[in-house]
Amino acid sequence: MKIKNAITDLNIPTSEGGFYAGFNQFVTLGAKLLVILLVIWAAMDPERAGSLLSALQNWSFANLGAWYIYVMGFFVLVCLFLAIMPGIGKTKLGKADDAPEFSYFSWVSMMFGAGIGIGMMTYATAEPLYHFANNPDTILGLTTASAADNVVPSMKWAFFHWGLSAWGCYAIIGVSLAFFSYNRGLPLTIRSALTPLFGRALEGPLGHIVDIAAVLATVLGVAVTVGFGVSQYASGIYEVFGFEWLINADKSPSTAGMLFALTIVMVLSIFSALSGVGKGIKWLSNINMGLSGALLLFFLIFGATAFALDSLFSGMFEYLAFVPQQLFTYWSPGDTDPAKGLYSWQSGWWTVFIWAWWIAFAPFVGLFLARISKGRTIREFILGAMIVPTLVSFIWFAFLGGTAIDLELNGAAAGAISGAGQEAQLFMTLKLMVSEAVYPIMTLLILVLLTTFLVTSADSAILCVNTINSVGVMPNKSKSHIIIWGVMFTAVIAVLMVAGGLGAIKSAMIVAAVPFSVIMALMAISLIKALIRDRLREKANETEASVSSEPTI
Repeated sequence: MKIKNAITDLNIPTSEGGFYAGFNQFVTLGAKLLVILLVIWAAMDPERAGSLLSALQNWSFANLGAWYIYVMGFFVLVCLFLAIMPGIGKTKLGKADDAPEFSYFSWVSMMFGAGIGIGMMTYATAEPLYHFANNPDTILGLTTASAADNVVPSMKWAFFHWGLSAWGCYAIIGVSLAFFSYNRGLPLTIRSALTPLFGRALEGPLGHIVDIAAVLATVLGVAVTVGFGVSQYASGIYEVFGFEWLINADKSPSTAGMLFALTIVMVLSIFSALSGVGKGIKWLSNINMGLSGALLLFFLIFGATAFALDSLFSGMFEYLAFVPQQLFTYWSPGDTDPAKGLYSWQSGWWTVFIWAWWIAFAPFVGLFLARISKGRTIREFILGAMIVPTLVSFIWFAFLGGTAIDLELNGAAAGAISGAGQEAQLFMTLKLMVSEAVYPIMTLLILVLLTTFLVTSADSAILCVNTINSVGVMPNKSKSHIIIWGVMFTAVIAVLMVAGGLGAIKSAMIVAAVPFSVIMALMAISLIKALIRDRLREKANETEASVSSEPTI
């Protein structure tokens, strides 16, 4: 049976002139309208907006928790399948003579900075400390909260949330978009990855809806990341300069402080986005890696080195041993413990929220990874985008989080680190590690690193939103659109912050992640279908050539 030829073009309408020349107006204006309506609603009735968003979040946790657990496990399996299969893994993302645009160091640096950087600054100490006090192992009575036997489980669960699942989520989007753009010649936009399933229907309203969903997920996913980041950033500015208006009486960042930090970050992000991927984003990403290496080296020398190394290797062993079970374990709600506690931990606080966060963040990170990965093979892409960042994340968490746990465990912290807000825990860890003379220097280093990570995340998102709106090709006259989307990102984060703080931003993101999680699952299925059909076409052509070359009698 002859297999149909693959679609190698999509006729997606774009404006031929005017302000929106080169942009799809349905996607661009539709996404802007929805974002503006969200901003107006949250600004005019912040109390009701925060309450409704919280209710929607609780509904999604209660009804879609199992979906998030299983679909993230599915992404990991698909990525491993793509990398392992010989005929698929060696497929180059691009033409046979295409060479990678960026060096391996710059490539990994940009992936890391866009995909995870600022979250690691906020959660590197916070998450291991939280799990040290409470995790499924303690709920089941297997370990003791805040005791020595709970150190390895705390790392295991932190690794689970920042390991293969997170990067597999990004890799699915990235490898799909890269394949359909560079191998099939389709536009570098989300809808292109669904052509094997929906064909030319994606040229119309269906495709527009897919791209709008990706833009909204990106805006709100980045809002959460930047929201957490500016909270820590405001704390860092206070630690360096001591401005009292930056914090509340309980030492948490004030709304004014976070809005001030947000303004600094977004202004820098817009300028960086205007310079493009090859300049501002590349340079900032390389700076990120250099400063991150310096901070990690500092913890390696002056932190709890032996404790951290033991936590790293023991935590990795536990993670690898239990990750197949962790990936597909969903705890249903119950009225009594431990079922009640397990459900609350997974669906109310940790795994389901983290998975929704990765999914909401995935459209722009995946598109960005595709943009910088032309010329690499699928196997190289999967290993580079999934395995390498996972290992770096584990090392980072083990040394920063391990040092914080050690200070609490040996009594030196006396609850000072665990009792601080998550935005201040890294600073408190440093304060207990170094002298008063060294502390301002290290705090300033972290403040600079926070700046570069935040700007890298935001400017990459701005560029990727405009790439989706312009059907994969940014027009030459796109500076106005970059500025507009930079302002819109800022407005969304600001009004949601005022409406309900970080909680309102988290709730809005979780709601936006629901439809895009379905799109991602379809993208994975679509990619597998396309790659298998390509292999079948190759075999059919080989058979046809072999038959036609046989001598006739």
